[in-house]
Amino acid sequence: MSRRIGDLAGLLRPGHRVAFGDGIGMPSEVLAELAEAACAVGDVRLVLGWSPHPAKELAPGSFADVRTLMGGWGLRAHVESGAVHAPPVRLSAAPALLAGPWRPDIVVVTAVPRPDGSLGLGTEVAWLPAAVAAGATIAAVVNANRPSCEVGPPLPDENLVIVGESDQPAIALEFPEPDERQRVLGERVAELIPDGARLQVGPGALGTAVLDAIDTPIAMDSGLLPESVVDLDSRGLLAGDPVTTYLAGGPRLWDWADGRRLLHPVSYTHDGTRLSTGAPLVAVNTALEVDDQGQVNVEGFPSAAVGGVGGHGDYAVSATRSVGGLSIIALLTDHRGRSTLVDRLSAPVSTPGHDVDVLVTERGSADLRGLDRNERARAIRALWGHR
Repeated sequence: MSRRIGDLAGLLRPGHRVAFGDGIGMPSEVLAELAEAACAVGDVRLVLGWSPHPAKELAPGSFADVRTLMGGWGLRAHVESGAVHAPPVRLSAAPALLAGPWRPDIVVVTAVPRPDGSLGLGTEVAWLPAAVAAGATIAAVVNANRPSCEVGPPLPDENLVIVGESDQPAIALEFPEPDERQRVLGERVAELIPDGARLQVGPGALGTAVLDAIDTPIAMDSGLLPESVVDLDSRGLLAGDPVTTYLAGGPRLWDWADGRRLLHPVSYTHDGTRLSTGAPLVAVNTALEVDDQGQVNVEGFPSAAVGGVGGHGDYAVSATRSVGGLSIIALLTDHRGRSTLVDRLSAPVSTPGHDVDVLVTERGSADLRGLDRNERARAIRALWGHR
């Protein structure tokens, strides 16, 4: 079937809900056009996802309502101002939400040419297949300057409208190298990972420190795939192709990923039954702060929106159910002079304490499995040197 060519503005109608592709490959080239068209049409609602960099062209006032599935770094200012709503949503719940109250009429994506001439998704798959499955018209910006590493069928021609072409590269994510304390933290975590495990880590200094400290082959099964996986592979310690849904790095990761079958939809990557069965799953996540029950805050503080629930809870609970696996929360004992152990979390609980097996700091670790609430409190407080 031949593909239609059209303009994004011509697809919009009053009352429409638009889902906009996220991650480092978000089709930001048409964001200003979308905002202008939404303002002219009126009563257009917008659904966003993980936004790792500020989207200057967003103009949330152009839309009747703007909501995000995942409060990323690029949306902090808009979430804090109230211009973007960030409901507490586990990423595994995105397909149900997009088939229900957030069902989109249009989904805007970056489309990457495949060798067979079809179009697929590029640096992320995530929740986009769920938006397509809900019946949305696919407004595609075709970009051949992106890696092709998706697992799954091509974008269906019958729902596809090409609204632009681009050669703009994806957003390159760069993170500082781990410092000495973070290296110690990574080494302590690596000691807990059994041979042959599947590992989930996030991007950033902690993920780099953990992967750099690993000395036995492991499989990567992680929602966000950090660039340090390239080094793991070069050392011969990566078992098979990773299972992931977002690339989270720069050109080095993109070049390595191109042609590999890596990216799956969240209905697969974040599925609790799949994650908790098979080889042991070790989920390594961090926190802004924890309390003495091991409850985790990853969302922010009263005056600052830092992140969202995302896949944190999905991987944590799955790892607690994985035979031989572990749900690990790793964090330094202080951040900018403030203790990361608090009597009361600054925000609602993102991940409950009973979904945490082990807390790890640069000082040591506390195995919380099988402990009652009083025992948990004593073990956690001792880890921070508190009575």
